[in-house]
Amino acid sequence: MAFLSIDLSQFSFEQIQEFSGLNDCNLEILSNDFHSKCNIRNNVFYYEDCEHNKEIQDVVQICFDVLDKKKQLNEQDIKYFIKLALNHKLHLFNINQLDAIGKTKSGRLIYPKTLGQARLCYALKNNDIVFATGAAGTGKTYLSVCYAVTQLKNKSIEKIVLTRPAVEAGESLGFLPGDMKEKVDPYLRPLYDALYDMLGSETVERYIEKQIIEIAPLAFMRGRTLNDAIVILDEAQNTTQAQMKMFLTRMGKNAKLIINGDITQIDLIRKNESGLIQACDILKDIDGIEMVHLGTQDVVRNPLVQKIIERYSMIEK
Repeated sequence: MAFLSIDLSQFSFEQIQEFSGLNDCNLEILSNDFHSKCNIRNNVFYYEDCEHNKEIQDVVQICFDVLDKKKQLNEQDIKYFIKLALNHKLHLFNINQLDAIGKTKSGRLIYPKTLGQARLCYALKNNDIVFATGAAGTGKTYLSVCYAVTQLKNKSIEKIVLTRPAVEAGESLGFLPGDMKEKVDPYLRPLYDALYDMLGSETVERYIEKQIIEIAPLAFMRGRTLNDAIVILDEAQNTTQAQMKMFLTRMGKNAKLIINGDITQIDLIRKNESGLIQACDILKDIDGIEMVHLGTQDVVRNPLVQKIIERYSMIEK
């Protein structure tokens, strides 16, 4: 049994420990997925000679690049790097995609936690319109709000607009008590949670009063031109094709549009009339518009959520 080695002496004990994972769980993942026994002894990474030697070397290198960048590495990162390496796509990953996208009100830097999230963050920084699709728990909403708040703090924009279509499963907005804001607020709770995390509840309420942050149903966007703003459309899978066209054409000067949705959770009567599905199809390959799909490997909730989504997707297929 021949073993090859990679010298890790240039890295700190903490980095090597983070790379190994709790109880060497990351080394076990590498061993199983590459069918090569992997271990670390005296700051040297050993791996059994196999058909994936080049891929193992590349994955180890990118893992320590990530540790240099964001100081942490999780099992999802390891699995995603391995998947890219086995598909000969690891070279497409740009380490600069892992830059922090913002910070919480307490000052904690917020980094993308998976490569899919890294692609989304990179797209948000480099495009005027971004479509982010994927299952619940993949960070679409949180990262979108984080990016928008960062731009607001930097004074790159003057306001943030949060909107969603008034389509729900089982209950109509018209039957809910309160004014329009009170009717819509429960359905924008994920957006509020993210805003509170970035700014604090008092600042958020003050910004809403001053209309620096605006919350409105999608129907209220008609006839408007949105300048110097980042506009986040959540639950976009429930827009009709006409609504999506209307929304996309609200874009004014120095504006960015972020469209988030999960095409497996369409509540429209005719699911094939979803404006999100049509837009992702007809607007692809346009400069300035980026489509980012987040998969189950990008779910950052309880690990069971990833397994639940995978099982349901098998049934739906």
